[in-house]
Amino acid sequence: MQRLHPKLIDLTLDRLERLLEGLGHPERKLPPVIHVAGTNGKGSTVAMLRAIYEAAGRTVHADTSPHLVRYNERFYIAGREIDDAALTEILEECERVNAGVPITLFEITTAAAFLAFSRTAADVLLLEVGLGGRFDATNVVEKPAVSVITPVSMDHMSFLGDTIEKIAFEKAGILKPGVPAVIGPQDPAALAVIEARAAEVGAPLYRHGREWTIAEGGDGMLFSTGGTTRRYPKPGLLGAHQIANAGQALMAADLAEKLVPTTEGARAKGIAEASWPARMQHLETGALTEYLAPGSMLWVDGGHNESAGAAVAAILDGWAKEKGALPVHMLFSSLNTRDPAAFLKHLKGRAKRLYVMPIPGEPNTLTEDELMDGAKRAAMPAVPVKTVKQALRDSQKKGTPVRFLICGSLYLAGHALGLNSGG
Repeated sequence: MQRLHPKLIDLTLDRLERLLEGLGHPERKLPPVIHVAGTNGKGSTVAMLRAIYEAAGRTVHADTSPHLVRYNERFYIAGREIDDAALTEILEECERVNAGVPITLFEITTAAAFLAFSRTAADVLLLEVGLGGRFDATNVVEKPAVSVITPVSMDHMSFLGDTIEKIAFEKAGILKPGVPAVIGPQDPAALAVIEARAAEVGAPLYRHGREWTIAEGGDGMLFSTGGTTRRYPKPGLLGAHQIANAGQALMAADLAEKLVPTTEGARAKGIAEASWPARMQHLETGALTEYLAPGSMLWVDGGHNESAGAAVAAILDGWAKEKGALPVHMLFSSLNTRDPAAFLKHLKGRAKRLYVMPIPGEPNTLTEDELMDGAKRAAMPAVPVKTVKQALRDSQKKGTPVRFLICGSLYLAGHALGLNSGG
């Protein structure tokens, strides 16, 4: 399928719309859709919504990207990851109907996802935008129940534009007439663009800090909207930024309540127990943990842009305040579509040691020289390594406990998770 179109990314909807017509328009035969765009927090927001709905006894489809270890992760069908046989069958059907006409891999697999979702009953579909929004393959859904735009920041500039306003315009492309939209915390310039687009198409907005707020309150969170305030437990996902993500999920659930009912208990349980791989994930067992000295800890995070670097820095600051805090060693890599210094500059002075390596098997990885240059520009001395295991071994040479963090890219995180599971 990758050979059907020379470009990995080519933002337009024409090719996909042609294929969907040939498949009988499965995108029109879906359960209520919650469509989630944004730069940061899409995956976590989807994970919390999924946990809320499943705690309420609802059957959930989810379409997310990228995958970490197995392609099947992108197809969550009625509460479970699609199996190999079903995935192969649905992809082969789409390939037959497409008949060799140029189409990108993401487009044809999105069509396959819609086909799978349309053939299995569910109460709700959580649909995560792949890139941008306006011309993203997921944007062929004409009337979602709710749209969500999580915080917008600088990312994928070669495809979406080189200013926050241009990127926000692409994200705002998911807004639809009459469809309520949850808007997460935004840069004022991004918010102005989103508001202008909403006014143009007639999409009611529910904005963080206006129509809804969320904040820490004691040992939990206080979520306020429509003149009422409700208390919820803090998110099970680590990091202060997850509080805003929880607010986005709660507001979306509120707006979809008539179509997909929940309970307060399910919302509390979902927020507290949601899990999402490679979002500050603590690996307590597995093949990689065997390289750790007694008392050491291994963490994996897939955040990959400047805002994610700031979020990681906040978590490291929290770790540093803990009694008996361990020194932090980091392994970092990134794709060549991003400036590594933009991420690493936030971590200066927070890590005792930094390792860098190209992402194995990833054609768009930064090279060792590019990673070393980025670390230098961020004023973080770095040590180049060839493998994750080499970095772990080196960090443990003295046999003293450390907190080891693998970060900078979802692709590096997926590689590490695969190694940890014995892959």
